[in-house]
Amino acid sequence: MDTAWGGAPAGRTWRRAGTGFAVAGCAPALATAVLVPTRPQLSLASVVLLYLVPVVLAAAAGGWWPALAAAVAAGLLVNFFFVPPLHSLAVRTADDVVVLAVYVGVAVALGAAVDLAARHRATAARRDAEAAELTHIDRTRAALLGAVGHDLRTPLAGIKAAVSSLRQPDVHFSAHDRAELLATVEESADRLATVVGNLLSASRLEAGVLSVQLRPAALDAVVARAVLATDTRGVPVDVDVPDDLPLALADEGLLERVVANLLSNACAAGPPGRAVTVRGRARDGGLHLAVVDHGPGIAAADRDRVFAPFQRLNDSDGTGLGLGLAIARGFTEAQGGTLTPGDTAGGGLTMTVALRAAP
Repeated sequence: MDTAWGGAPAGRTWRRAGTGFAVAGCAPALATAVLVPTRPQLSLASVVLLYLVPVVLAAAAGGWWPALAAAVAAGLLVNFFFVPPLHSLAVRTADDVVVLAVYVGVAVALGAAVDLAARHRATAARRDAEAAELTHIDRTRAALLGAVGHDLRTPLAGIKAAVSSLRQPDVHFSAHDRAELLATVEESADRLATVVGNLLSASRLEAGVLSVQLRPAALDAVVARAVLATDTRGVPVDVDVPDDLPLALADEGLLERVVANLLSNACAAGPPGRAVTVRGRARDGGLHLAVVDHGPGIAAADRDRVFAPFQRLNDSDGTGLGLGLAIARGFTEAQGGTLTPGDTAGGGLTMTVALRAAP
């Protein structure tokens, strides 16, 4: 980004300077309009002090150069309207010359001081913002390293243990035991694929390079594929999505990931054996898809925070990167929809995806 003096962005600096010069032109004229009618009651010293106000305003609004312009303009106006001979730029006495010279010097110094203070405040605010951003980056990096370290080590350990067992030459496994070990390898590989997929999805959202292709999509087909692709942890899933619903305007691949992530979170949050429900309805001229669980729910104060990356508010077993809901909201909004958390009747969380209907 181009910068000008003080390290501020050039565009912002020039806008500030423009505002300052506008104040430098208007404020002395306004002061003159107010003070001229009171000229008989005011001494020259009082007038000069009052004309410092436009200089301070110009310095605060635009910096040193507008303050200098205001000081010069104010000095000329004082000379023209308040120093004998009136309505002339001539100066009759040495005292008046000294007063005007001191006024201009004080005004310029005061403008410089105000501008310097404003720059110090801007620099301090910029440094505070940079420090806050660096702190956020450090926290995110620490959360990423911790989450990725855990979520990569666990499936890798499962794969290594299963493969090491299968490779032992002095151990003979039954067909059933061999099938279980191979299933462990497959499940662990699927978990690794999920971790990598979520990280890639999060990076695409962060970089703003997500490819979205909106087409008419049948919600019942998308939900069916998402249920098959999701590790539900043995939790039953009730699907209530009529096949005669209007088509939604969506990217089927992204929408499938949204439903799968919501299902995965719902199955992890709910009590064992209590079914998760996926319900589709036509509503308000669009399509609503709700994933309903009966877990602990999310407090109202946490409903915005839960969509931040690496948040695992209700992940009781401590697994998962905490990216599922962040990705679900990002993918939903990329399709022009919304993802809203709500309460489930009787306790739990209902996540509702609202999409536009296909034309």
